[in-house]
This record gives sequence, C-alpha cells and structure tokens, in this order.
Amino acid sequence: MAALSAGRAAAGGLLRARSLGAWRGLRASAALQQIPRAKSENAKSEGTFQVTMLPGDGVGPELMHAVKEVFKAASVPVVFDEHHLSEVQNMASEEKLDQVVDSMKESKVALIGKIHTPMEYKGELASYDMRLRRKLDLFANVVHVKSLPGYKTRHNNLDLVIIREQTEGEYSSLEHESAKGVIECLKIITRAKSQRIAKFAFDYATKKGRSKVTAVHKANIMKLGDGLFLQCCEEVAELYPKIKFDTMIIDNCCMQLVQNPYQFDVLVMPNLYGNIIDNLAAGLVGGAGVVPGESYSAEYAVFEMGARHPFAQAVGRNIANPTAMLLSAANMLRHLNLEFHSNLIADAVKKVIKVGKVRTADMGGYATSLDFTQAVIAALDV
Repeated sequence: MAALSAGRAAAGGLLRARSLGAWRGLRASAALQQIPRAKSENAKSEGTFQVTMLPGDGVGPELMHAVKEVFKAASVPVVFDEHHLSEVQNMASEEKLDQVVDSMKESKVALIGKIHTPMEYKGELASYDMRLRRKLDLFANVVHVKSLPGYKTRHNNLDLVIIREQTEGEYSSLEHESAKGVIECLKIITRAKSQRIAKFAFDYATKKGRSKVTAVHKANIMKLGDGLFLQCCEEVAELYPKIKFDTMIIDNCCMQLVQNPYQFDVLVMPNLYGNIIDNLAAGLVGGAGVVPGESYSAEYAVFEMGARHPFAQAVGRNIANPTAMLLSAANMLRHLNLEFHSNLIADAVKKVIKVGKVRTADMGGYATSLDFTQAVIAALDV
C-alpha cells in the first residue's frame, strides 16, 4: 500500500499542472479504500453498517429478497435503508431521487438492482438511473469476469476486469433534431474524465497485482473524441512502467474476447464500449446471472450486477439466478471490511455451484430462485 500511495502522489505531481481537476477526486478514490467514511464509522461503533438498497425493476426485488435471507442466516451486521425508484412502475420523481441521494450521503454504500430505462421519449433524455449516477459522480464501473469453479463454459479459467467510464461519452443525453428528420446525438469526451478513468484503471491494476492494461477505443474513426481518450491513457501509462500497456480497436476487441479472452487482464474504455463489452464478457462465463459489478466515485461505492438486465419476463416466476447479486453483496461486505462475512457468503455460493446439484435454468438446471437461496444458506459454514 505504501508503494501504491507513492505512485499516486507521483502521478498527481507530474500531471497537476496539466489537469488538476482530473486528479483531485482520486486522492480518496473509493475503489482503493476499504472502509467508507462518516456514517459507516458511526454505524460500526453501534455494531452495524447502514447500506442503501434500491431493488430496482424486473427480478430486482426477488434478488434482493435472496440477499436479505442469506444475510439474515449469516448474521451479517448490515441494516438496509430501502428505497424504490422505478420509471416503469411510476415510482420515480425528483423527490425520490433526492431521498436516495440523501441516503447515500449517510451510508456511502449501496446495493442496487437494475433500474429499467424506458425507450419512449417523454421529454427527458436522461433516465433516473443515469441521473443518479451523475449526482453521485459514479465515474468508474468495474466488472470482474471470472469463471466459476465447477461450471464449464466454452472458455474456462477466465479472469479479466473491465473498467468503464460511465459519466460521459454517448451517455451524455445531448440529442436534438437539427433539421426535420435529422437527429444529432453528441458524444462527449473530456481530458479530465479520460485521465481520471485511466488512472483509476492503473491504480486498480497495481493494487490487485494485475500485469496489463488494455485501452479499448475507435480512434481510427473518431479521431478527436476517442483520440483524446487514447492519448490520455497513453500519458497515464507512462507513470506506471511496471504495468504493460497496449491498445485495441473496439470491434477487434469483441472478436478477440470470443476467440482468445486469455490475452486480456484489465481493459479500460469509454462508456458505450464498456456497456457492450460487459455483456459480451459476462456471456463467456455464464451470463448476466453470474457476474457481479460495482461502481465508484471518490466518495461512494455502489454494488450491482455486472451485466444490467431487469429480466422482466421472469418476474414472479421464481426462476432468476441470485448468484450475481449475492456475489455483489459479498463484494460490498469486503468493501465494508467485513471480510469474514464476505468470504462466508461468496464461498457458500461457489460451493453450491461447484457441487452442481442446485442450479437455476440459465445454468442448465431446474432449481428455482428459492431453491438456490436455500442451498446457499445450507452451505454457509457458520
């Protein structure tokens, strides 16, 4: 950790003159902290941690119920402050959004389901999910794609990390009709945010003992926008000589992930590419139901599924796979420095999958969500 802190300080000094604002928030990067501030410290003295919960849409509430049941069985010292924010269920408003933000200001940590974004345009381009992420400045989305022991897929023993900038790019919500029948959709790339996500990726690789970072782009076509992102990654890479650095065009990256995913370690990319690659990579190890994810700002940490799908067609059918949400919850506990409970739950989930007797339909089994949850509870080594 001392070496990492020294690396951070050196990076800040070398580039402060060029872009002070880009680095300021990283001094206290939530991804590199193990204990959230303020509320968590108070909660710890009382024996519990407060965590904001957003069940979301689709099967989100069912998955959150599984988390609550497992936490109860494992005696996890967490109290959930639950809020409901949904555009499709008419439970979305500025007031509700502010309530979620206020809760996050207290807890600093959240566990959320997928907040579905309707395709219909109703006068507001930015969805509530996007607005929440912007209000919290959740600039870094991290998806750890790792094969589950005992569950065979086309590629086994995979272990790669996708880091996505998620506050600008194509998700800037800047669209307008410049002439009848002509829509302009603006993609925003800034030096400050490109440097910030690049530094996050290299800090992550350093802390986690990873050896290579690959910047994914389309600078051959978007020469200025993606060109700036690529340039920022190259500049930051020079500050980390012990980490290998290479680049790859997004379309080739998709093909290479399918043909030979073992060549990748940490991948960093702009917003839309990250969304696509998250889903593609999740498919390599079993799908949306098995891959956890997390999003960070300088102050907050949000834990969620790696491939965000509401799985609306499964609502009420008791068939959704709780694996990804349970693993996300385990990662959240590790972030809260509850290592024992984190390992307890993660190990139980992996044990159930490895034994192979209780698997949901997406993994080729016949078990219900409830069956899987009960099997995890039975596997808890308490």
